Amino acid sequence: MKRLIIIGIGAGDPDHLTLQAVKAIAATDVFLIVDKGEVKHELVQLRLDLIAEHGRGPYRIAEARDPERDRTTPAYAAAVDDWRARRALACEALIRDELRDGETGAFLVWGDPGVYDSTLAVVEEILRRGNVTFAYEVVPGISSVAALTARHRTSLTQVGRPVHLTTGRRLAEHGPTADDMVVMLDAHCSFAGLDDFHIHWGAYLGTPDEILVSGPVSEVGDRVRELRAEARARKGWIMDTYLLRRTSRPEA
Repeated sequence: MKRLIIIGIGAGDPDHLTLQAVKAIAATDVFLIVDKGEVKHELVQLRLDLIAEHGRGPYRIAEARDPERDRTTPAYAAAVDDWRARRALACEALIRDELRDGETGAFLVWGDPGVYDSTLAVVEEILRRGNVTFAYEVVPGISSVAALTARHRTSLTQVGRPVHLTTGRRLAEHGPTADDMVVMLDAHCSFAGLDDFHIHWGAYLGTPDEILVSGPVSEVGDRVRELRAEARARKGWIMDTYLLRRTSRPEA
């Protein structure tokens, strides 16, 4: 039986790697890497650096190109489903062709595989198709949410208040859904106009390019938009997230 480990490697700082993740990397025979292209090569390079430091030879590295995703279509859910299906085919080929029976393969996943990552859904889709069989386990990692709250020295939760994890798209469509919200995948800074909220924002968390901004949305919102646009233009990509915390209760 082939064995697969989905290893969370943290939000960007090599020191985010847990001892469990270090042991999993050391136990891996084949590292399976899905390359997002030259623009995001540094995301691959971090994985290669971690493998070089913690892998125990002899091991192999097998790569596949991540399929392009249509980010312009208004049919967002359908575009994601299509991309995941094509990504599953690429990952299935890696597992089928590069991983021998009795060997352990690993996907090194940014952040925590259980928080806003498609790898688990892709792996389940591969197993459902039944063309290749394997056992798999998941090693959790430090998520961007944990890195964000740590860098801003704030807690994720407050007494008696829930936290809603959502996307920028849903925030733009439905407005605030809780007094405390973690927002991801927000290309359009959908916090605009939420002047009764405080924002803790972070980009490239745990990396040398890390950017942090904190303050009332009414005071720092424009600054966040400017920094985000400048950073994305400079690097060609951006990964950011933020925590919104209501500072005044809405009137009933």
